[in-house]
Amino acid sequence: MQLSLDPRRADRERHYKPPPPTSAPAEDLTTDYMNILGMVFSMCGLMMRLKWCAWAAIFCSSVSFANSRITDDTKQIISSFMLSVSAVVMSYLQNPAPMSPPWAPLIS
Repeated sequence: MQLSLDPRRADRERHYKPPPPTSAPAEDLTTDYMNILGMVFSMCGLMMRLKWCAWAAIFCSSVSFANSRITDDTKQIISSFMLSVSAVVMSYLQNPAPMSPPWAPLIS
């Protein structure tokens, strides 16, 4: 009698069945969400002069650009990125002092 050291169980084995070709893969909306979020943060950075919003807009626009596909609208992504860059530039032109964290007024 020979003992098998194979831990796999043949009765629990299931073979791979590919999905039917009619089912479309789920679309990843990260690019769109980050694009909109970047525009919102850019507008908050421009209108309210919040530097952290402008930096968050740069981050969101970078994530949107990095996750974009070749079929996405490049004009909208580039315009969102340029809007976030302009929010950072304008917020530092209006007040060149270093950025204070958003929670700083709560501590002092």
